[in-house]
Amino acid sequence: MTIDVLPVTGEQAELLTAAIALGDRYTKRLGLLTPPAYRKYADDGGLLVALEGDELVGYALFGLPKRSQHVRLVHLCVAEERRGNGIAGLLIAELRRRQRHRLGIRARCRRDYGLSSVWSALGFVPKGEGLGRGSDRETLDTWWLDLGHDDLFTEAQSDALLVVAIDHSVFSGLQGAGTARAVEESRALEAGWLADLIDFTYTPQLLRDVREVESREERNHQQAGLPRLREAAPDPGSVSARQQELITAVTGEPPEVTIDEKVSGRLRYVAEASCAGLQVLVTRDPELERLADVAWGVAGVKVVSPAMVTLHVDELRQAQVYRPADLMGTAFSAEEVRPGSEGELVAFFEQGASDSGTDFVERLKALAADGVLWHRALIRDAEGHPVALCVWAMDGRTLNVAFLRTAGHPLEQTLARQMLFMLKRVGRERGAQAVRIADPHLSPVAMSAAGADGFTEDEGGFTALLVDLSGPAETVSVLAEEIAARAGRTAPRLDAHASPEIVSVAERMWWPAKLVDTALPSFIAPVKPRWSTELFNVPAMLMPRDDVLGISREHVYYRSPGHRGESVPGRILWYVSEGTAGQQGSMVIGCSRLDEVVIGDPDTLFSRFEHLGVYGRAEVRDAAKPVGKVMALRFSDTEIFPAQVSHARLTALAAALGLKFSVMSLSKIDNALFQAVYEEGHRKT
Repeated sequence: MTIDVLPVTGEQAELLTAAIALGDRYTKRLGLLTPPAYRKYADDGGLLVALEGDELVGYALFGLPKRSQHVRLVHLCVAEERRGNGIAGLLIAELRRRQRHRLGIRARCRRDYGLSSVWSALGFVPKGEGLGRGSDRETLDTWWLDLGHDDLFTEAQSDALLVVAIDHSVFSGLQGAGTARAVEESRALEAGWLADLIDFTYTPQLLRDVREVESREERNHQQAGLPRLREAAPDPGSVSARQQELITAVTGEPPEVTIDEKVSGRLRYVAEASCAGLQVLVTRDPELERLADVAWGVAGVKVVSPAMVTLHVDELRQAQVYRPADLMGTAFSAEEVRPGSEGELVAFFEQGASDSGTDFVERLKALAADGVLWHRALIRDAEGHPVALCVWAMDGRTLNVAFLRTAGHPLEQTLARQMLFMLKRVGRERGAQAVRIADPHLSPVAMSAAGADGFTEDEGGFTALLVDLSGPAETVSVLAEEIAARAGRTAPRLDAHASPEIVSVAERMWWPAKLVDTALPSFIAPVKPRWSTELFNVPAMLMPRDDVLGISREHVYYRSPGHRGESVPGRILWYVSEGTAGQQGSMVIGCSRLDEVVIGDPDTLFSRFEHLGVYGRAEVRDAAKPVGKVMALRFSDTEIFPAQVSHARLTALAAALGLKFSVMSLSKIDNALFQAVYEEGHRKT
């Protein structure tokens, strides 16, 4: 019979149930995935099924990460009695067809399953390996199927892990203790597709709970499993103070909680995670889950179930990696490294034996005495501790970075992303066409952030192209090729037919390039002066705009729901809709990359995007009136125009192009108008 491959949504209960039943036959190889997880993938467009008549004989389950633009293959499953008939190939072929605008398909598979020939026959090539989370620490191979786009873009991804703390209810399940359901739910976190997305950490409270296990045999078994996890050792004094804050919170608000030994232990997990700089605590303990609001409100720790991790791993990773809300109200300061003070930085920024204190200091001193003008920028936190170091100088059309270091800090990942964007902005301001990071001892966090920010690596370091041109895709591509050639790199040739997803990646890799004759849409959004200040000025800056780090890279803007042609990825112009004292009326002040548009319950969206700051829960609820739903626009990499574009000038630009526009609400605009406004905002005065 003919095999039909079809997409399935969460509303197609019969087919969804059949796919779950087929997957459950092979949980020993696929790992446990709960029905809600299948349903979420289906609702997100991530389930294809193979039908022979009315019988489901195979399926492909996959995720579509919003930032990395590849397909993450979670399951490729064919009924054993139907294997050898090309069904897997049909599923992959349909997946390729439907997702051809993405960069490629990525899969993870245990090597001891002996399926290398199967993956190769499907067109995949090996792209590295790692260790699984199971007790046998099996080797997991990464397989990659390119979808026909230049390799330059396949490097635009982050290796950042979601680092989570786990309590004893999860740890014991990972060790095989407890009910079958407890073990299944915990071990779902060890599925192969999650291996390079999550890292497990334990805090001292877990050691206390393991010690209390009655059975000596089971206690020894659990203790033997601890070395597989990362250990966190927060300061005991800080933990005790944070635990007391939590106790005060749970006893001061209804319903009141009696603080006994068990509750104290649960709050200790939260306090230790918080003081270790961790944002996620995974538990199967329903009593601990009931304390989730207090844990987040007091300690900034999300208490979640294993199922929540598997369902929302990408969102949790992003909230961990980039937390601009945590920068607000903090007193970071920038200064030049003073001659003679280099030695104090060793403890914060040296990178081990290959970068010993003496070598580090001598290299840093040598740059100060060099004939080249090196800028040695040091960032300190509110306590005066060094948290980031960047040393750079111009060399022709290249901004060279000799040092890029981040110190251990709860906001280290956020600081690394800020520093990288700062380097690009500084390079652009000085006419650079490339940023070259030549630090041989780049901190691991900075290295991961560079990979996610358009930097590509070779034996000499990391390089990002700066293509300062707004124009047709082919014209921008030609300039990118010329710049890449001078840097010893290659760049793809794009044209007006490139998909919005590929164009968005190109504009990130080649920032500040704009490929305006493509299908990547442009929008204009009105914003009141108050929110313009909050989003684009103080306090959403790490420090004042004229200083070294500039504005935060990612935010969310809430407005009333009702689609007006919004689609992502896209670009968005920000139009201040009302003049205030000292302003020259309404104007376009800048633009951003539009990454996500979501409509939903205000409390749900507030919790999801709270790490991006600015808005309070009450303000999000107000935006939802009167319909009870709100639209969230997540955007990033805002450029504040050097020359603000007045309403009169905006109107004149549109008239010259024969175009109409509206600034009464979020509206789609022609890319030609976006280009005209963008160039006007950057014109030399």
